[in-house]
Amino acid sequence: MNSFGHIIRLTSFGESHGKAIGGVLDGFPAGIVIDTEFVQQYLDRRKPGQSELTTARREEDTVQLLSGIFENMSTGSPIAFLIPNADQRSGDYDALKDVYRPSHADYTYEKKYGLRDHRGGGRSSARETAVRVAAGALVIHWLKRQGIHFYAYVKQVYTISVPVPYGELELENVYASPVRCPHPETALRMEEAILQAKAEGDSLGGIIELVIRNVPAGLGSPVYAKLHAALGAALLSVNAVKGVEFGSGFSSVQYKGSELNDAFYATDEGAVKTRTNHSGGIQGGISNGEDIVVRIAFKPTATIARKQATVDAAGNNTEIEAAGRHDPCVLPRAVPIIEAMAALVIADHLLLNRTAKNTWNI
Repeated sequence: MNSFGHIIRLTSFGESHGKAIGGVLDGFPAGIVIDTEFVQQYLDRRKPGQSELTTARREEDTVQLLSGIFENMSTGSPIAFLIPNADQRSGDYDALKDVYRPSHADYTYEKKYGLRDHRGGGRSSARETAVRVAAGALVIHWLKRQGIHFYAYVKQVYTISVPVPYGELELENVYASPVRCPHPETALRMEEAILQAKAEGDSLGGIIELVIRNVPAGLGSPVYAKLHAALGAALLSVNAVKGVEFGSGFSSVQYKGSELNDAFYATDEGAVKTRTNHSGGIQGGISNGEDIVVRIAFKPTATIARKQATVDAAGNNTEIEAAGRHDPCVLPRAVPIIEAMAALVIADHLLLNRTAKNTWNI
């Protein structure tokens, strides 16, 4: 299962320590302006080695667009692209060849396939997400011209959380912060906590909140193709994601129906709006035109620089102290990944919607 999507379909390939990673984006409409600098900017936001908060691995992540583009316009044919790997240190992983890292994909991958690439996790590595970001950036640039915008930001690291709702934040400034948090005081505390965990050879998890604005009402289907189900599946496919909630999410159980329901009203211009957004912009599996609001929970990075109990391939109890270069907290680099995956889903459903309505106007 290396492909994702329906009309817009991404297939990725490559491993963490192979020669390159890459992808093929099929179904992208013809006649769309392609901005390679915009795509590279998104990759730069995800790439390793940006700051003390991230892994020390150095990858330029320079994307090579190979097909599907002519004179800076999409042709409608598959857009193939390549991202070379340049800073692998496979020797760092020699000690992991016959042992399983706790809470990692080592054991399960071997049980499924009968073998595994121990060098950085191989195909199960988050290195693969650079492909998603490149493809998602192509889509984000297109959807921006449709007026649809994607804003993800780090809402919480460990126990440190942004104390105000997203409506009070300057979401356009998320990438000005190395921790990708637009609340300066909280961002500083997050950075200090991440650096402390790094110094202790440990790691931290947290929550990214995603806000998608100006999505038209009517995307998604009410039974097996609910929009929030598609978004949930896409976001849960990102490494280290352990939970996804929409709108009021799990806190909805604390309300009565009279408190939680989003009352409709008509604007002077004749538009239908809701006075609250507990639904997170999706009702009955279909977008209602309000902001789509999603929170994504990330576990702490599984590979840490501390001794941990484990088992080796022969079934013996042993200990492991992982080498290699790893993020003490994945959230800062995960922000563009979340935006990219959401964009691929929204674009796919825009095209599915125009097919369902038998119209090609989006």
